[in-house]
Amino acid sequence: MFRTILYPVDLSDDDAKVSQLVAELARTFDARIIALYVAPSMIQYEIFDLPTASIPQLVGDIVSGAEKVMAEFVQKHFAGLTAEGMVVSGDAAEEIVRQAEAHGADLIVMATHGRKGLNRLLFGSVAEKVVKVAPMPVLTVRPQ
Repeated sequence: MFRTILYPVDLSDDDAKVSQLVAELARTFDARIIALYVAPSMIQYEIFDLPTASIPQLVGDIVSGAEKVMAEFVQKHFAGLTAEGMVVSGDAAEEIVRQAEAHGADLIVMATHGRKGLNRLLFGSVAEKVVKVAPMPVLTVRPQ
């Protein structure tokens, strides 16, 4: 039923909990896992007084660091499964849907963080945005 599962992560402790479910789904359906980390593009931070030349370097440093952590994450949580890690930069919700479509994902599985109040107003809900626009099923999981 599901051949490719896209699993967006933020590389937090919550991901370790949800990755157990993702691994079980992959085993059940003999599916491939693509773990995806979306680094911020920093465009939203241009309002701060940062030298323009430093923004691409900062994004590059974040992506390089995330690629190393992602490789360790995939090895630790998806050993013995067909899984790969991927790091991109951009708007999280847009990139999740874009990468799911580009890689032929049949399912997106993602953690919800249950932000409320000011945090939700400022950061929104990436999961909610993905659910609204993704052309494939999205399984949202509360990590606790």
